[in-house]
Amino acid sequence: MIKKISVSQLRMGMHVHEFCGSWMDHPFWRSKFTLKSDTDFERIRAGGVAELWIDTAKGLDVEGPAATVQAITQEALADEVERELEFVASMPMEFDALNSGDAAMAKAAALYRRSVPKIASMFGEARLGKAVDAGQCEELVEEISESVLRNPGALISVARLKRADEYTYMHSVAVCALMVSLGRQLGLQGDQLKKAGLAGMLHDLGKAVMPLEVLNKPGKLTDAEFDIMKSHPERGHELLLEGGSAGAVVLDVCLHHHEKVDGSGYPHKLAGDQISLFAKMGAVCDVYDAVTSVRPYKSGWDPGEALRRMAQWKGHFEPRVFQAFVKTVGIYPVGSLLRLQSGKLAVVTAQNAQNLLQPKVKAFFSTKSNMRIEPLEMDLGSAWCQDKVLRCESPDDWKFKDLDILAGVQRN
Repeated sequence: MIKKISVSQLRMGMHVHEFCGSWMDHPFWRSKFTLKSDTDFERIRAGGVAELWIDTAKGLDVEGPAATVQAITQEALADEVERELEFVASMPMEFDALNSGDAAMAKAAALYRRSVPKIASMFGEARLGKAVDAGQCEELVEEISESVLRNPGALISVARLKRADEYTYMHSVAVCALMVSLGRQLGLQGDQLKKAGLAGMLHDLGKAVMPLEVLNKPGKLTDAEFDIMKSHPERGHELLLEGGSAGAVVLDVCLHHHEKVDGSGYPHKLAGDQISLFAKMGAVCDVYDAVTSVRPYKSGWDPGEALRRMAQWKGHFEPRVFQAFVKTVGIYPVGSLLRLQSGKLAVVTAQNAQNLLQPKVKAFFSTKSNMRIEPLEMDLGSAWCQDKVLRCESPDDWKFKDLDILAGVQRN
């Protein structure tokens, strides 16, 4: 049984199933483990998380009155959050953003490879103390924008497959692409889309002047190190002001992409309407790309799992912006692992713009026989298809190594 408890009810021997709230708000990169260490116990209590989910089938149950605990089955937990996302499917899509073929994937991958040296050069100049000219990125942003508008699904899917040693640069390209896609979904056009893309490209410029031993640390940062990293929005803002060519939108997103609508973000603890639309967009795009990327100290979350978790972070994102973002990448993004009503496991290969709850998938595993099956392509939105999505599955629970290949997204 999966139960939500308060941190005050936590005790040694419990199996932590999932923390409530943002992955950035607690001291653990892994979210599923049995609590056996006094050190871990104290880190959870001091980590700023008020509630968490435990699995009583894998560890101790809670003590005290049952009325203080919210109990739920694994399936019901998944269903609860799926319902939070399902209402988005009734909203009209601004564009068919999410279908992509092999040729589009190849072009998107080539664009990423061309982008890395340009972004690396810009960050290198900033690290050497040279002024950063935002205008030098405009041509690259234009190329990325055109790619996104032609076939957003390809670039967004390839964005997850960044190499660890290029994360900072590839993250800039990915957030640029996501900002353009999200901007169009929100109805932005022309110059506004270009500004959104440029803001995404430069939002993390301040990381160029962070100490490398902190920036590249393979693990959880200490409080002192985290304070250093939390200065990167202001440092990036300073660099852009010195360059003199960044517009108001770029400056704003750089400075405020870590603000939260409940006022608990940084650096200025802005809340609600104090945060601009562009900064709210930057917050969603930045986090999504971060949590779906493989890092030296953690594996990336499955895209569908990322949306499921982000939907639970109350007070973090502007609801309207998050809803539009879900429409942008799909309720079940390409690469998501799904359990179907038939008992098959399938990976999402493309979206159905008419119904985001019925994507195109490739079934490859039977949970009934616990065996691989011959990959079967299925359009769940077809009138001829009798199967449907039961829920998202966590790839960590199944240890599949080839989901990206099955989905048609391959590393270069």
